[in-house]
Amino acid sequence: MSETNVYQAYSGNTYLFGGNAPYVEEMYENYLANPGSVPDSWREYFDALQHVPAVDGSHAKDVPHLPVINAFAERAKAGGTKVVMASADAEMGRKRTAAQQLIAAYRNVGQRWADLDPLKRTERPAIPDLDPAFYGFTDADQETVFDTSNTFFGKNNMSLRELLNALRETYCGTLGAEYMYTTDQAEKRWWQQKLESIRSKPNFTADKKKHILDRLTAAEGLERYLHTKYVGQKRFSLEGGESFIASMDELIQLAGAKGVQEVVIGMAHRGRLNVLVNTMGKLPADLFAEFDHTAPEELPAGDVKYHQGFSSDVSTAGGPVHLSLAFNPSHLEIVNPVVEGSVRARMDRRDDPNGTQVLPVLVHGDAAFGGQGVNQETFALAQTRGYSTGGTVHIIINNQIGFTTSDPRDMRSSVFCTDIVKMVEAPVLHVNSDDPETVVLATQLALEYRMTFRKDVVVDIVCFRKLGHNEQDTPALTQPLMYKKIAAHPGTRKLFADKLSAQGLGDGLGDEMVKTYRAALDAGKNTTDPVLTNFKTKFTVDWAPFLGKKWTDAGDTAIPMAEWKRLAERITTIPESVTPHQLVKKVYDDRAAMGRGEVPVDWGMGEHMAFASLVASGYPVRLSGEDCGRGTFTHRHAVIHDQKREKWDTGTYVALQNVADKQAPFVVIDSILSEEAVLGFEYGYASNDPNTMVIWEAQFGDFANGAQVVIDQFIASGEVKWGRVNGLTLMLPHGYEGQGPEHSSARLERFMQLAADTNMQIVQPTTASQIFHVLRRQMVRDLRKPLIIFTPKSLLRNKDATSPVSEFTKGSFQTVIPENKALKADKVKRVLACSGKVYYDLVKKREELGADDVAIVRVEQLYPFPHKAFAAELKKYPNATELVWTQDEPQNQGAWFFVQHYIHENMTAGQKLGYSGRAASASPAVGYSHLHQEQQKALVEGAFGKLKGFVLTK
Repeated sequence: MSETNVYQAYSGNTYLFGGNAPYVEEMYENYLANPGSVPDSWREYFDALQHVPAVDGSHAKDVPHLPVINAFAERAKAGGTKVVMASADAEMGRKRTAAQQLIAAYRNVGQRWADLDPLKRTERPAIPDLDPAFYGFTDADQETVFDTSNTFFGKNNMSLRELLNALRETYCGTLGAEYMYTTDQAEKRWWQQKLESIRSKPNFTADKKKHILDRLTAAEGLERYLHTKYVGQKRFSLEGGESFIASMDELIQLAGAKGVQEVVIGMAHRGRLNVLVNTMGKLPADLFAEFDHTAPEELPAGDVKYHQGFSSDVSTAGGPVHLSLAFNPSHLEIVNPVVEGSVRARMDRRDDPNGTQVLPVLVHGDAAFGGQGVNQETFALAQTRGYSTGGTVHIIINNQIGFTTSDPRDMRSSVFCTDIVKMVEAPVLHVNSDDPETVVLATQLALEYRMTFRKDVVVDIVCFRKLGHNEQDTPALTQPLMYKKIAAHPGTRKLFADKLSAQGLGDGLGDEMVKTYRAALDAGKNTTDPVLTNFKTKFTVDWAPFLGKKWTDAGDTAIPMAEWKRLAERITTIPESVTPHQLVKKVYDDRAAMGRGEVPVDWGMGEHMAFASLVASGYPVRLSGEDCGRGTFTHRHAVIHDQKREKWDTGTYVALQNVADKQAPFVVIDSILSEEAVLGFEYGYASNDPNTMVIWEAQFGDFANGAQVVIDQFIASGEVKWGRVNGLTLMLPHGYEGQGPEHSSARLERFMQLAADTNMQIVQPTTASQIFHVLRRQMVRDLRKPLIIFTPKSLLRNKDATSPVSEFTKGSFQTVIPENKALKADKVKRVLACSGKVYYDLVKKREELGADDVAIVRVEQLYPFPHKAFAAELKKYPNATELVWTQDEPQNQGAWFFVQHYIHENMTAGQKLGYSGRAASASPAVGYSHLHQEQQKALVEGAFGKLKGFVLTK
């Protein structure tokens, strides 16, 4: 096929030709009339065309074509036009345009032809846009000179041959860059300048090259040492991806030189032990002790070695840098939002809003990066006000396989595993791991971009996995061809050592490094130099006061009346410059009356007073979740929106930020519509700041199960596995009020199932004073355990759930609320125990029946179960022969299966324990309103009726 035919064959398959031609012409007309009227990507392309000289060789500015076309059309009607042959100048003009198209094509899709796979398993794909013949160029055009002033190759004019060589060196070598989808023109030009000026080639000194070889030697040396010393033990080897350690070394050292003082790292199993020893500076002897099972086992549960976190301080050219490797479970990528939250806490503590001093680094596997939805959620947080961390450096250990899936037809639905990052326009640098110098160069560019633009960036290290998913795996069972190529690969360290030897840097250099590193391992000594010991900064958090505390420790949560009145006035005063909505004004007027003691205090005011008293006492409060500024049920109104504001980004007032002159911060954030990433973020924040009250509120508690991995793997078990103390608070709206299966239950039973080892506090307050005291207790006491609050919905406005001011200025959180009616204790035959909203239904029914022989006891703290307080209530009724646990939830849900043995422990001989509630159900609640009402009526009546079904006798 001739070159002309090739051009014609492909011309219908590119975005510039074929059926798109009329569209492109119309777009160009619009551009000529008004450049700002077309999308950025087209404007850039049309801008490039303006550099092409006109057919007469001049640089005259192009003008709209339509008027000219119309004029010729009119002349044609009058017979005033003649067809003439196209001039040579016109052909040259077409070629100049084609040259600009060629430049744009390499910038856009050049990475598709990049030399990225160290195994060289696939052929180069057909990309017509990268072939000069596609644009009509022939060999005769190779020496034709074109204007290249819009490139950074160092020449304003280049022959086609020179231009092609420069483009291919820059975009099709061992580094393939993706950045043209960014809408910011300055960022695009930044990348073009950085890459094209050096043609994506590093130029390191001999010492730098030797240092890279040293890191490769360390990476390979540790894996081979462990492979022979601990045969068959799982370690999730890094072999095949050793360049990653050189990348991490460069990242940390360069970050320190740029002023970063803390680096927080999140990563999964692959290469984790290597990072611990060769990057973080963990003593090999300590790692070997874990393999030998001689390491101290001081935690109730503990975890496997490749989940362990670590922290250290290393020296850099810019000073000491603190490194933190986050603990993580096997659930891939779930650590990412946790790391981001930890980084945000550190930034806030340093008053570092742009992340100049703290750097998040997330290390991913290629299959998990695109496969796990938590990444999409975490990226969605990246540039939002409440969750931004100034940009994250992402490094992908791309071993081109996920467990046993390596067929491109199965791995993903996108070209690259990194394509998910295009949602936030994060640039990607794909790099061949067998070129460790370019891996280091890519790392340098990535960090420089992050520090310049404060945005996420990705380094995709394309490598391979020498062994199986773990060391007990036989990968050739499913990847025979891939593992034939891997078996024949000499290793990145060997290839690079041979390269340096060929450059005259020493024939035995690599072998000497291997011996030196092996000797260090044999001695169990540090392999990273220098690691600092006993180094602390003023930002170091002292967790000692929060360790070894008991849940029964007291806390003074009441506040003096004078302070109550002062705070109430401050949080109910709206500046004259702010015009609230009339409904909000009424809420604040009512709260002002509550503050003066004129009417009982409702839930919203009780909550607000808890926050106000905490920030006034120096405890920051961070509250986030969907719709939590207003509150899902419009009870909070922490943020007042000025109804007369004229700009979308101004006109809000937060009273809790105006409590006192030197108060602690109060931050309320309406989060993106995410549970998993936001809850993970808040857990990470709380894990790094015990002095801030961190609260995540679900829109409905039902939706918390969208973050179940965070609840299971971090909140419930983080302390017993990793010794990580955390005081995160969860507010989960819960209550059966006929709203259906997904708007009724926060799945209390799941938290009760997770409750053990005094790992968390599970409460269900039923009054305004109770929410006030339990929120304050979480900070006033030195106990830092996750607090799970099942918050109400209808009780937010139920007058029976209000509290007098005296309950805020005296008393504390009651784990059990006694019967509050003056019953004759010796006449009581039955005690109803319950938790939550159902209490008020039971009280109403008792009044209807006149059943004064029934006492009702509220269990406000379900875990740890308050045995002493509950037993004291039962003791008041010596003649009570029956106890009935009453709940709104179905029998197989709620607290019933978990509290029955607690209650049984406090019963006296001969007492019977029964159940009244909904029957067991596969669904949390019914969707039919009439059925809900029937069930509610039956469970309330059953609490006072004859014991039925399961009855436990002591």
